[in-house]
Amino acid sequence: MAVLAGCKQAAPPAPAAQALPVQTVAVSLSPVAQASEYVATIKSRRSATLQPQVNGRLTGIRAKSGDRVTSGEILMTIDPLYQQAAVNAQQATVQQKKAVLDYNTSEFGRQKKLFEAGITSRDVFEQAQQAYANAKADYESSTATGQSQVEQLAYYTIRAPYDGIVGDIPVHVGDYVSPTTLLTTVDENKDLEAYIYVPTERGAQLKQGLEVDLTDTNGNVLEKTNIDFLSPQVDSTVQGVLVKAPVRSGSELLRNAQLVKARIIWSTKPTATVPVLAVSRLGGQSFVYVARQQNGHLVATQMPVTLGDTVGNNYAVTAGLNEGDKVITSGTQFLVNGMPVSQLPGS
Repeated sequence: MAVLAGCKQAAPPAPAAQALPVQTVAVSLSPVAQASEYVATIKSRRSATLQPQVNGRLTGIRAKSGDRVTSGEILMTIDPLYQQAAVNAQQATVQQKKAVLDYNTSEFGRQKKLFEAGITSRDVFEQAQQAYANAKADYESSTATGQSQVEQLAYYTIRAPYDGIVGDIPVHVGDYVSPTTLLTTVDENKDLEAYIYVPTERGAQLKQGLEVDLTDTNGNVLEKTNIDFLSPQVDSTVQGVLVKAPVRSGSELLRNAQLVKARIIWSTKPTATVPVLAVSRLGGQSFVYVARQQNGHLVATQMPVTLGDTVGNNYAVTAGLNEGDKVITSGTQFLVNGMPVSQLPGS
């Protein structure tokens, strides 16, 4: 028994798990914008809705939707025959009043000479003077009415208020129109503004000069601008505060009434960032693996993180990491918590 016992040998130790070579990157702090995204409407400060100022039947439409027109260009005409008749009648009345004034002017001059020569009484002279004054006032009134009738005749021709693009034309030749009828619109794709409604709970943070990024649906920045107007009151329909930001982009990028995304940047502060490829998700929780020393060996430690916005190819991390942490960026699909790892050259 003693001999057999002496022949027994201790079992060899289990071999250590082989370390997985990984690439790491040290966490650094980068300026990250703290922003909120809203929907903005592009509006032009030079956008006119054309409606007639008179009643009548459309006799001509000289423009079509999408046409570029110049200031004063004729767009439509309304039948002016009734108004032209009124103008002609008033002109005849003016001529009649002019004849009466001419007669009374002559009579007043004649009676004045007779009165000064002592031939005519004062009553006769004053009657001639009064007739002249009445005729003069009557003529001037009739002339003013005639001028007004002529100016009103211009309302039967619809002209472009400035250079721009014609919008939809919902009317047709022969339609009877009135001052409530929408004829068309003319938009000058200049002096654009972004209208943004910000929820009231953010109202205290609003101030002029805040940066605004206007982006398309893919997140591409169309223009960087700044808030230059804050409404002093809350819009009761949306419970938001209207802010405006000027838009300087040409018509190739933005148009009147276009909807875009607007990112209002509240502040910028140093924040930890990690590559997007380093982030894994499990059960709705985001985490990364950090290479840390444990008992003299490098192991992968799973760290839950709170992610912010993306910054290029990185995520902003608002909680869970410290500056200098070595985040593993390769082979994360093979890692488990506490697994030995080794750094690849250049990490």
